[in-house]
Amino acid sequence: MPSIRRPLAAVAAAVLLAGTATACGSSSGGGSDARPSAGPAGTTRSTPPAPRLPTSFPTSLKDLKKWEQAYKDGAWHNWNRATWLRKAKDFVNPVIDGLWSEDRMRQADQSDKQVPADIPADRGQTDPEPSPVPARQVTTPYHRNAAGVGKLFFDGPQGAMVCSATVVQDPAHPGKSNLVWTAGHCVHAGKDGGWYRNIAFVPAYNDGGRSAAALKGATRGTLAPYGVFWADWASTSDEWIADGSEKGGNGSPYDFAVLHVAPEKGAGGKSLQETVGAAMPVWFDAPSATRIPVMGAWGYPAAPPYDGQRMYACTGRPGRLSLNAQEPTEYRIGCTMTGGASGGGWFATMPNGKTALVSNTSIGPVTATWLAGPRLGAEAKKVFDGVSAKFR
Repeated sequence: MPSIRRPLAAVAAAVLLAGTATACGSSSGGGSDARPSAGPAGTTRSTPPAPRLPTSFPTSLKDLKKWEQAYKDGAWHNWNRATWLRKAKDFVNPVIDGLWSEDRMRQADQSDKQVPADIPADRGQTDPEPSPVPARQVTTPYHRNAAGVGKLFFDGPQGAMVCSATVVQDPAHPGKSNLVWTAGHCVHAGKDGGWYRNIAFVPAYNDGGRSAAALKGATRGTLAPYGVFWADWASTSDEWIADGSEKGGNGSPYDFAVLHVAPEKGAGGKSLQETVGAAMPVWFDAPSATRIPVMGAWGYPAAPPYDGQRMYACTGRPGRLSLNAQEPTEYRIGCTMTGGASGGGWFATMPNGKTALVSNTSIGPVTATWLAGPRLGAEAKKVFDGVSAKFR
C-alpha cells in the first residue's frame, strides 16, 4: 500500500503497536428514516400484484431493461418470503443507474443487529463485559487516514439501508482487488429472508467528514469521491443463511460476507484497490482474544447520537464472547458505536508487524456499550476463497 496515502494499515498500526485504548470525540444528530410512506389516510385502492423479478442475472442490455422495468413497476418492493431469492446461488444485483443519488445515500437508515443489554452467555468462554469506550471521530480526509473503509448501501423491506465495509486484498489479483468485506446481515436477511437488493459500496464516504447538516445539497462527488461500486457477486456463510436472525445473537459467529464489486460508471479499467489506493489483508485463524493485546473497529454509526455521515473508530483490548458452547467464540471490545457500524472492519497487528482485518462488527447491545464480531476461521476462508476464485 503506497505510504503517501497513509492507508488505514499505517494509522492502525501506530495505534495498535502503541498499545493504547484512548478515544475521544462525539457527535450528535438524528438518524434518518427512509421507510416507505403510506398512502393518504382513509383511502383504499386495488393494486395489481407486482411483477416477479427475473431469476437470472441480466446478460444483455435487453435483460437489464427488463430488470429496470421490474423495479419501476414495483417488483423490487415485493419482499414476500416465498419469492425472495435466498439461496447462495440466487444472488443477483443489476446496476440501476443513478439509484443511489445524493439524497438517497444521505437518508438511508441504519441496519442494526442488537441484542438485549443482559444477553445470556456461555460463561465458560466469556470474559467480563468490557467498559464502554467512547468512539472517536476518524481524522479527515478519510482517504489518507482510513483508506479502504467505506459505507455499504442496500435496499431491504424497510427501505434504503446502510452498513459499513472494507476493501480487502485479493490474492488472485495482487494490487488489483475488487473485494469488499462486510457482515452477512448487511447483504442477506438470514433464516427469515433472502438477499437484499441494490447493494453498492462507497469507499471513503463523505471524505471530508462533514456533518449531516453541512451535507445538505452536497454533490455526489462530495459523498462518493471515488465513485459508487455495485456488487456483482456476494457470498456469506451457509450458517448465516440457515440460522441468521435480524435481532439477537443467532448466527453471529458466522455473520460475515465478501462482495466482488464493479464501478457503476466505469473507472478506466482500474480495480477498486487501484482506485482508492489501499486494501487490507485478511488474517484468517487469528489467535484467540486472550492473545491479541489491542484490536480496533472502524465504521459509520448511524443511530443516535451519531448522524451516520461520519466515520468513527474504537480501540481496546479484546475479550471473548460465547453465546453458544457449540459455536465459535467471538471477539468483543468496549465501544459506543451504534447501528450503521455493522459490517465495519476490525483490525489487529500480525506477527510480521502488518495490520490486517480480523473480524467485522456483527452485534451490539441496545445500550451501545460494546461490539462483538466473529473470529474468521475455516468457514470465513471458504467464503472468501469462493468469491476470489469466481473472478480469477
